[in-house]
Amino acid sequence: MRKALAFLALLTAGVVSGCGGGGEEAESEGGGETTHAACTGSALSESLKLPASWPQIESDKMVYTEQETKGPTEVVEGYFNGSVQEAHDEFQHELEASGFTVTFEEVEEHDSEVAWEGEGRTGIVAIRDECGDSDKMYIRITNRAE
Repeated sequence: MRKALAFLALLTAGVVSGCGGGGEEAESEGGGETTHAACTGSALSESLKLPASWPQIESDKMVYTEQETKGPTEVVEGYFNGSVQEAHDEFQHELEASGFTVTFEEVEEHDSEVAWEGEGRTGIVAIRDECGDSDKMYIRITNRAE
């Protein structure tokens, strides 16, 4: 029951942020300042704030450019070189291959979500067609302790 509630909370947060409504989250929609920085930034040199066995997607495909801690949630952003469908399929496959459980996944024309749990953490990989290039997707990964 606790896992289901945590998943619903994450899913609700993802839906709310996807609907606009102002604030910092709205900036990332439609190529705003936050999205632009994640889509054009240089690769992070510090360790990622992701679980230890997080899948290592090839650096020519996935570039992590920003990360921050927001309360109990770690947020890592960047871009994926490929389409929404390619990014979705890559994250779903690699998460499962790394021992994570995919608890929900959905693909639409311009966005996708892959919810996961593992290593005592839950999270969502949000994929958005917001980098201004049909072959470059904005990626936002949130994760927090269960």
